[in-house]
Amino acid sequence: MARVRGSGPALDRLEERLGITFKDRARLERALTHSSLVKSGSSSSYERLEFLGDRVLGLTIAEKLFQLFPQSDEGDLSLRLNALVSAETCAAVADDLGLPEFIRHGADLKRAAAGRNRNIRADVVEALIAAIYLDHGLEVARSFILTHWEERFGQVAEARRDPKTELQEWAHKQAGVPPVYEQIERSGPDHEPVFTVRASVPNYEPAEGRGRSKRIAEQNAAEVILLREGVWQSEPGKTQS
Repeated sequence: MARVRGSGPALDRLEERLGITFKDRARLERALTHSSLVKSGSSSSYERLEFLGDRVLGLTIAEKLFQLFPQSDEGDLSLRLNALVSAETCAAVADDLGLPEFIRHGADLKRAAAGRNRNIRADVVEALIAAIYLDHGLEVARSFILTHWEERFGQVAEARRDPKTELQEWAHKQAGVPPVYEQIERSGPDHEPVFTVRASVPNYEPAEGRGRSKRIAEQNAAEVILLREGVWQSEPGKTQS
């Protein structure tokens, strides 16, 4: 059985909570709909909107960081950007807005792992940003983002580097070659795949990582090596799962 709430009253409450009235309510509802609730290949889930919203979010955050930190170099700005557009941050914004109440998905996802639910909440925030952008334009979307990310801009000074970038530099120093990543397993349903990847550096024990994309699995495998070999002395910022 699908988990669906009455769209009319629910969307009324959401618009009131956001302070935004949507001309295209069908698009807003689509931004809240997980692919597990629609037919395979359908464009009625949030996935296409998530793609666009991710870019609008990235542009807005990058522009704001460029203004806030005029002395920071590209590397530092990238660290801050990665932390602010991460699944963890986007999911936290979703929770602040109470979005989980409005997400529409198949009943099987009630049993999903906590990390996967976090990613769904993050995806919906990005889809919502796209819906706002398409309905009201860039200025309204930018205002929404800056309002809900405002307190987070000063909280990312100690953000970690991307683990794949860190491992690549370490591997070059230790072995003279970049790490090698190999996909060793793909499991789960098509709409929620789980990848397992092995990362290898010559003369060091390989490590495995899992994630909902090959990129995330590679990051997690790289993180295992960095922690194990003491390159990172403490747990870095959480990676997506």
